[in-house]
Amino acid sequence: MSDHQDKAEMLVGNFNYPASYRIGAGRIRELGSACRELGMDRPLIVTDPGILGLAWFAPIIPALEKEGLSPCVFSEIEANPASTHIEAGLAIAKEHRADGCILIGGGSAMDAGKCIALLAQNPGAILDYEDVGDNWKQADGENILPTIAVPTTAGTGSEVGRAAVIVDPAEHNKKIIFHPGMKPDLVIADPDLTLGLPPGLTAATGMDALAHCFEAYCAPGYHPMADGIALEGMRLISQNLVRAFEDGGDRSARTHLLMAASMGATAFQKGLGLIHALSHPVGGMTGLHHGTANAIFHPYVMVHNRAFIEDRMPRVGQVLDLPGERFEDVLDWTLELRSRLGLPHTLEGIVDEEMIPKLVPMAAADPSLATNPKPCSLEEIERVLRKSISGDLQP
Repeated sequence: MSDHQDKAEMLVGNFNYPASYRIGAGRIRELGSACRELGMDRPLIVTDPGILGLAWFAPIIPALEKEGLSPCVFSEIEANPASTHIEAGLAIAKEHRADGCILIGGGSAMDAGKCIALLAQNPGAILDYEDVGDNWKQADGENILPTIAVPTTAGTGSEVGRAAVIVDPAEHNKKIIFHPGMKPDLVIADPDLTLGLPPGLTAATGMDALAHCFEAYCAPGYHPMADGIALEGMRLISQNLVRAFEDGGDRSARTHLLMAASMGATAFQKGLGLIHALSHPVGGMTGLHHGTANAIFHPYVMVHNRAFIEDRMPRVGQVLDLPGERFEDVLDWTLELRSRLGLPHTLEGIVDEEMIPKLVPMAAADPSLATNPKPCSLEEIERVLRKSISGDLQP
């Protein structure tokens, strides 16, 4: 068999891409008619407590009622939603006899809402659907409630995803919940809903989207569409994140960041890696914001993976319009961006010595690790974790 035939046999992949997507300022006004299009009469709005007091949220309920709908709001969600929050939301959904879900907020609302929609008419508890083996087949996709996702942050991209991240209170660890039918039926991405996002949250969510794009691009496997989307997502973030951080009212920058967040989540169908494998348990155990955790781990994982990703960095350097295209140039840009956004460089004061023996096996078991470019032993995971605490960027 020739070399060309050998290479051709490696060019195999399975692709799934996003749902219907509407983006643009003022498009929240289409929410009522969109509910009607999806056959909703009694939607459950899943959001977080911070959204309820925002000026733009107040008109939403009257607008839906004017459309002839009977909405109900569930907002008892924390930054890292746990299975207990899903149980509480599910009880409200059943009491309201909800026939659809509107997910308004950041990743916590998106993930919680998708899980509520999954369980409303399917058996079991949410952790029964952890992304292990064929667990997802326990649910009938036809019984998942229709959902409309309205993102108010530009980070997780959960609005186009088929999974959710939920904390298991018993283990203090994050579990990935998956079903192909969890992907929202429609996304309404209105940058006006993100204009009031504080600078710190803008920074953390933006770095989350960057980690999604970067890890997806570096993940092994054949997926040119994901690679292209990941590269364009990184370009949009590089040109717009600092702008939005410094001027929260920059509608153009906010629009591009919303798009980049969805692109990151689209691209990571190819895979993620050690950044996320470490961020999930650290977030579950400490409550650290997921985007902040990703921002901290990003450069340390880059250094760990260097031998496996260095040949991909020239293209990243070109897309980011860096003065150089070496691995060091991309690493320096990442560090400079994180510093400019005021995000921490280490986990010092967040992760202590007692946590390390618990965190390492959790990271090793995280599904994200399966597509890290470099296979990782427990010892290597611990080494990266310790370097992330001490601030050691040496190989």
